[in-house]
Amino acid sequence: MARTITEIKNTITTAFMANETIAGYYGFAVGASFTETFSLVSFENMLFDVIAYAHYFHEQIFSQHTTEINEKIRTQKIGRLPWYREMALLFQYGYNLVPDYDYYDNTGLTVEQIETSKIIKYAAVAEAEQSNTVIIKISGENAPVTDEQREAFEDYVNEWKIAGTDIRIINYLPDRLYLNIQVKRDAEILTAEGMSVANGNYPVQDAINEYLTELPFNGELKLSALIDKLQVINGVIDATVFSAQTSWIDPAIDDYGTPVEVTVSTIPESGYFEVVTFDDIEYVV
Repeated sequence: MARTITEIKNTITTAFMANETIAGYYGFAVGASFTETFSLVSFENMLFDVIAYAHYFHEQIFSQHTTEINEKIRTQKIGRLPWYREMALLFQYGYNLVPDYDYYDNTGLTVEQIETSKIIKYAAVAEAEQSNTVIIKISGENAPVTDEQREAFEDYVNEWKIAGTDIRIINYLPDRLYLNIQVKRDAEILTAEGMSVANGNYPVQDAINEYLTELPFNGELKLSALIDKLQVINGVIDATVFSAQTSWIDPAIDDYGTPVEVTVSTIPESGYFEVVTFDDIEYVV
């Protein structure tokens, strides 16, 4: 990890002040304080500032290079879960992979054409617990991809997946989230319907939507974190989640299944959530 400019300068000045020859030339005691010996506008101080900044910039370059190399190693080891995710995000709808390889030849395409073809905006990968199956959850921009796009993606995956590995692709509508919440409000700040007296918006609803937006794709919904989000709202004195339930697409019926209670936390089957209604938020004084 790159050092700060201050750390680099301290290293230089400490060695400078500990040098007996330099101390004799300037007439200061070996090991004396650099800041007490030289002023901020002295030539020595400004010189070491320039040297420290140059070293800092140099170390930043190496640090960034190391980060990029480590990320490439992490994502490009064939067969590892991060590699599957990286490959999912590289899918280009409407284009073919180079025959017998796992990459595209984008010669002649503009940056805009390439980015537009990358329809998979979010992806998460996991292994099924009791089978040799890799589960790939995908989504477009806050919505599932179309059936035609999914079919093309499945063909793409079959071209580069590890032989003998079963792939299960999940491209569902968002998990439905049902919340039953009681909010103790400051009547001077929030109305009985939860509207801000000053601004006319609904801060609790906005905070819930913001919390879900901040969750990474396939991120864990934590009820305690949701409560923490609500309790810092101006006008909210306290908040209690009486119940939280989720339901997701059941492939057997091609529809949402029966809602299931969330006790502490849960991970969405589809990769993301959508609040069904805010009507079950009760505001009390």
